[in-house]
Amino acid sequence: MNSTESTDVLVIGTGFGGAIAAYHLAAGGAKVVMLERGPWVRSEEFEHDFLLGSSYTRIFDFVVGDGMSLLGGNCVGGGSVVYFAAMPRAPKFVFDRHGSIGRRMWPSSISRDTLEPWYDRVSEALPVSMSDWNQVTYAGGLFAAACNHSGRTANPVPVAIDVDRCTNCNWMMSGCRFDAKRSLLLNYLPAAVAHGAEIRPLHEVQRLSRTDHGYRVHYSTVDAEDYRILHDEGVIDAKIVIMAAGAGATPVILQRSEAALGGMPDAVGRYFSGNGERLNTAIVDEDKARELFGLDRGDGRAYEANQIGKGPCVASWDNLDASLPEYSRFSLEQLYFPPGFGTILAQVPGAAGPSWFGREKKEIVRKWQSWLTTFTMSEDDNEGVFGPPPPTGNAHRISQQMLGRGTISYEPTANTRHGWEISDAAVKVVMERDGLAKVMPWTNDVVGAYTVHPLASCRIGDDPATSALDDRHELRGHPGIFVTDGSAVPGALTVNPALTIAALAERAMPGIVQAAKDRGVSVKYGAPSPLGETAGRRGTLPLVSDLAVR
Repeated sequence: MNSTESTDVLVIGTGFGGAIAAYHLAAGGAKVVMLERGPWVRSEEFEHDFLLGSSYTRIFDFVVGDGMSLLGGNCVGGGSVVYFAAMPRAPKFVFDRHGSIGRRMWPSSISRDTLEPWYDRVSEALPVSMSDWNQVTYAGGLFAAACNHSGRTANPVPVAIDVDRCTNCNWMMSGCRFDAKRSLLLNYLPAAVAHGAEIRPLHEVQRLSRTDHGYRVHYSTVDAEDYRILHDEGVIDAKIVIMAAGAGATPVILQRSEAALGGMPDAVGRYFSGNGERLNTAIVDEDKARELFGLDRGDGRAYEANQIGKGPCVASWDNLDASLPEYSRFSLEQLYFPPGFGTILAQVPGAAGPSWFGREKKEIVRKWQSWLTTFTMSEDDNEGVFGPPPPTGNAHRISQQMLGRGTISYEPTANTRHGWEISDAAVKVVMERDGLAKVMPWTNDVVGAYTVHPLASCRIGDDPATSALDDRHELRGHPGIFVTDGSAVPGALTVNPALTIAALAERAMPGIVQAAKDRGVSVKYGAPSPLGETAGRRGTLPLVSDLAVR
């Protein structure tokens, strides 16, 4: 297929950055086409199964790099389909971080205070609500009790979950068949479609080139069963292009486009952050859980409930203290990984030798119901760098679905390692006190560092030397190309980043609408939330009064 189509706006990716942009532009009257590399999986198609070809393997993208592995979404809805729906706001100190560049990373126009009304908009749209202790799972309750026992505080986390629909099946990481998790499939995306946006799944964007009136997006269609196989090629012309393919793919597409578009900012594909993430697996002593906390499930078991519940529901934020030095601030969050991932990632506490395989590993896998995984999000040094792009896609596809070999290289600095070391020590204090559990921290020996929240590979900023985007999210030197996904976030957030990514996308929309208008697109800004609420819109109207619909 070689015909050339045209649209006002072409959105690459359907996660938070893409869905929010598509909704506002379509609701404002623009013609919008969205291209998504992965499949469109409906609620009833989300399976509770690990088999190849199930929804579990179809909707993930697991890329192994040199020193860093990335796990993200590969489906319509992107990361919102495979996330745990924890939606905290970033601490105020995050926006003043200097990181590795010796100056404030974030644009001067953005702070926690200025982002607050945009946080409100997203929280209303999904919506986001605060969990209470009656909704906390067994694992979350055990973690909270352990924090309290060790002298730390713990709190339920804000979530985008309809608790009345939730069955505590703990399969939410691989989509929610009960529509309890408020992914983008339930709000921004259907609202965008209702306003005329077109979503095309299994369309992998390869590169961009320039036209007289904008940009040409070159794509390939992806085989529905074997993602290594590409079929037809095509192009779509657009006046505005919004990159929202994720921090592991957006820079790769831009790198591959450089030959046609001209030089890219130096920061494209550099300053990648894994959000300072770290995993610790604790093997809980069931007798100690009963003795220390009086736990009893009523059937003779004290805990043995790693698989029951939903993602992260309790976090300890004691180290999110602005008075602490940079690289010593972190959050600890109870986390659930399904056995398919958990058995791969978990190590053997106290093992004398290699702990990834063998008899000892088999024994801890046997005890997997007594696990408790603690997830650290800390401050890193934005060490990741993407090498030359592969011929197609964001990685060299290894398996039929899910697995690829990426071009990212990552060597953690002493600053990043310091953050991991002190957070590992804190986990041990919490989980090993009085013999409650044995903990083995993550090691980089097999797959390197690991992140489910890739950030900052095309980040916003004031300094052209260290940021790919200006504070309006426009790609430097390439007017009309905007980046609204996690790659635009300047650095690690010390908390789950989904709400901040979404709030930044909401904040970018007035400027993108104006850029579209400047290029002849008949579009307005001022839509309510996808479900029709207007309180959040009232909060942001004073910031964009010249563009808003009255």
